[in-house]
Parts: sequence; C-alpha cells; structure tokens
Amino acid sequence: MAYQSRLVTWLDALLLERKVAEGFEFLRRQDAVISELKPTEPDAGAIVVRLAQWVDLGYRDAQSLAMLTDRFLLKHRARMRVPEFLQLRMAEAFCALGAENLGRAIEILEFVLQAEGELGDKRLAAIAHFWKGRAHRKKGEYEQAKKHIVRGRELMQAIRAHKLAAVIQIQESWLLFQTGQLADALRILDEAKAHLAETDDALSLGNIESARGRMERQAGKYAEALEHFDRAVELYAQRDPSHRNLARALVNAASVKRLIALQLRKRIDARAARTEAREEAATAARGAAGELARYTQICTEALEQLQRAGEIYAQHHYYSGTASALVSAGYLHLDAGNIDLGASEALKAYNLAHDKNDHIHMARARTLQSIAENVRVDEQFGEDADAAVYANNASRYADDAVRLAELTENRRLVAEAYVARGMVYANDYFQEWEDAKRCIDHASARLGPEEHDHLWEDLMTLKMRILRASSIDETLRAWSDGLLGDKTFQQVTEEFAGIVIPRVWQREGKKVSRVSNRLSISPKKVRRVLRNAGLLKWE
Repeated sequence: MAYQSRLVTWLDALLLERKVAEGFEFLRRQDAVISELKPTEPDAGAIVVRLAQWVDLGYRDAQSLAMLTDRFLLKHRARMRVPEFLQLRMAEAFCALGAENLGRAIEILEFVLQAEGELGDKRLAAIAHFWKGRAHRKKGEYEQAKKHIVRGRELMQAIRAHKLAAVIQIQESWLLFQTGQLADALRILDEAKAHLAETDDALSLGNIESARGRMERQAGKYAEALEHFDRAVELYAQRDPSHRNLARALVNAASVKRLIALQLRKRIDARAARTEAREEAATAARGAAGELARYTQICTEALEQLQRAGEIYAQHHYYSGTASALVSAGYLHLDAGNIDLGASEALKAYNLAHDKNDHIHMARARTLQSIAENVRVDEQFGEDADAAVYANNASRYADDAVRLAELTENRRLVAEAYVARGMVYANDYFQEWEDAKRCIDHASARLGPEEHDHLWEDLMTLKMRILRASSIDETLRAWSDGLLGDKTFQQVTEEFAGIVIPRVWQREGKKVSRVSNRLSISPKKVRRVLRNAGLLKWE
C-alpha cells in the first residue's frame, strides 16, 4: 500500500473514533508530507478532503486548506479520476463554507451529490450532505438543511459510524429546535452525547452544551442557560482558546446576562414604584443600591465577553459572527440609555451582514435599529419635528426587518421583527392600533407554547399597550355618554388623572415639575400616579 493510501486510512480511523488529540498530533508529524503534497500524487484529492474534516475539528484553518486546493490547476484536474476530483471539490466547498460564501458551497456540493454514486464512499457522501445542510442552515433555509442533515445521519448510521452520526445529530437537534420540536431535539441531543461522552471531541461536546443553553434560554431559564454556555466556553477553550465556536458561546452567554440584568432592573423599578413612605424609601434605597451594583457588574461582564468574541471573530475574518456580537452589544448600550451607541453598533452590524448577503443578521440589525429609533420617539415626543423623523425611521427599519426575516425560515427572527413593527405602530406618534394587532397575530403564530423568554415578554408588553389604549378609548366614550357605572365623581377624577398625567408627562419631557405646573397639581400627586402606572423609575 502506498504511503498516501496509508495516510488516508489512518486519518479515517482517527476520525471514526473521534480521537482528536491523537489525530492532531499525527497530523503534526505528517506536516512535511502534507505541506509538500503535489496534485499529481496518488490519493491527493482523498488527502485534502480528509484535511478538510480535520480543519472542521479545529486543526489549522480553512485558509491553509485553500492554499492546498489552489495547487490543483486545470491541467491536473483533467487527469484526475472521478472519485478523486469529487473529493477535491468537497474540500473546495468546505473552504467556501469557512469563508461564508454559502451560495458557492451549496453549488459545489450540489454538483458532488449529483454524482454521489461515483464517490464510492458512503462516509464521504454523508459528509457532503452534512456540509450542504450546514450551509443551508446558515442561510436560514431550514427545510433544505434538515433534508441533507437527516440523509447524512442515516448514511453514517447505515455504515455503523455512530460517533460520526452523533456529530451530525447535533445539527439535526438544532434544526428540530428551530422548528419548534423541542422534545425530539432534546432526545436526539441526548443520543449524540451518549456516543461522544467518552471521546476527547471537545468541539462537538461544546456544541451540545451550546445547543442546550439556547434551548434553556428560549424557555426563559436564564441561570440554567448560562451554566451551559459557560461549560461550552470551557470545552471550546480546551481545543483552541481562539476558536470561532468559543466566540459564539461568549456572545450567547452575554445575551443571557443581558436578560438577567433586565429582570434585575425590573425588580428595582417595581420596588421603587411600590415605595411611598419616607422610611420605606430609605430601606428600599439601601436594597436597590446593592441590586444596582449587581446590575452594573452583569452588564460590564457581558460587554467584556462581547469584546473578546469580537476579537476572536476578527482573527478569523468571520463577519457574521462580528455582526452578532455588535447587535448584542447594541442592545446592552440601548438598555443603559445610550441610544446613539446602540444605533451605531446596529448600523455596523447591518453593513457587515449586507456585504455577505446574510439575511439573518441583516434582519437582526434592522430590528435593533427600529427599536432604537422607537426609543427616540418616546423620549422626544412633544417635539413634533423630531418625533416625526424618528418615528418614520423606526417604521422604515421595522419594514426592512420583517422583509429580510421572511426571506428565511427562522420563525423567531420573523416574530422578533413583527414585535418591533408592532411597537412602532403602537407608539405615541402613530397609534395605529389595528396594524399593531395584526403584528401581534403574525408574531404569535410563530411562537410555541413552551417559549417564555424575552421575546414572549416583549410580545406581552405590546399586547398590554394595545389593551390599555383600547380600554382608554372605551372609557372616554362611556364618560362622554354619561355612563359612569357605580363610580363616584372622585373615582372618575382619579381614573382620569391616571389617563392624562402619564401622557402629559411624556409631552413635558418626563419632568414631574413641568407636569405639576402645567396641570396645577402637586408634584406628590404626579409622582403617585406615575408610580401606579409603573412609569416612574428608580433614580
């Protein structure tokens, strides 16, 4: 047997058992042979496609692999046997996948799979389906992705390559989760972990933890989600402290910390709203001081993780990952009241995603831009010229977000865009309640009953805003007809104050003293009404 053939056999055996550390060490010993590989040597195509699989595990990078495939000139390809040529094309497709050229990767793999029988290797055919499925998934084309992922897993199981099948099952589980089949997703993830638990495949084990983290996050179990993401970070770091997947786990962990911080902030605000007496206020202030310090610490940690993720993505020139980190940072800045910085991060993310025609991250960035402009509407309302500009910007960005999201099969992305669109319809500038209700219907149709995370909470907030507006309209119509029910005049007066004071407060720049002067009532009453409405924040 020629040395090249033995090399292929050894690499396959190590891949089959997921002996990653041993495989990396073996490849390092063969570095001279590989670096001097010539296109005319026997099994040259078979070697490069094996190297692609090891690069996928974290050995070097796709750029170094591309340098090898570039050696195969047209004159060399013309002399290659069909199976060798197809394997070379698979390696080139993997390079395209690594460079985020998803359309090119899909095109090449489609060509390979049309000649699947000529490959003469069911394991390689399974890998081709696996890579093609991943490319479709990254584009948000989940039905096509699932078809190829399932086919790849079935081929691996047919040849009893159970560890390789388990790696594919991680992707299958994620696709099931994305389409709302949580129970099946968890079952398949458990099967994959059982096959890989005794291996040193830290990358795949990290992917399992990361997938579980996102499932827990969607269920609103943020503490549990953070534990999984932290374990994923540890596992990825074992293989490579600058691996792209580690950056992804850092972004996911940061997004969960943001949601935990938001919950903490709500508790602080709720406590402030309930506080009336001076002694209670002093007690609340002491408790809130500790919670505010914790809130600041969590946000700082999240931003530090996003900065590290951005540095890793920059090393790999991975623009979709960078866009994801920017959007997450933008939300944190927006939460802290820095609208300009939040909007700036969103714009940078959109431009990066646009360059790669990445509809998923373009939609996410546009959604954040819409939310930022809508916040400006709330803060500027009363200054009609500014409010009109911000409101129309918010509307335009929200329309873009919906359009881009609907180019994908990512149901939560679409729901998120419709919630943002509904918030714009329901702002104080437009007040287009029927359009907002239609957005609620679109978003609700895409969320499952088990989803109780921030997106569900945002949807409930939008529903309550519309409900309050509808209730106010009905109440005012009834009063104008003299229909007071069993309420006293004093009760009607208090209820009317609860409607009018928050609106005037918004128009007067959210200043209690200006509301007091405008309506000739005491600041104490203004504060009481605003607290009862949940609008007066802790300062």
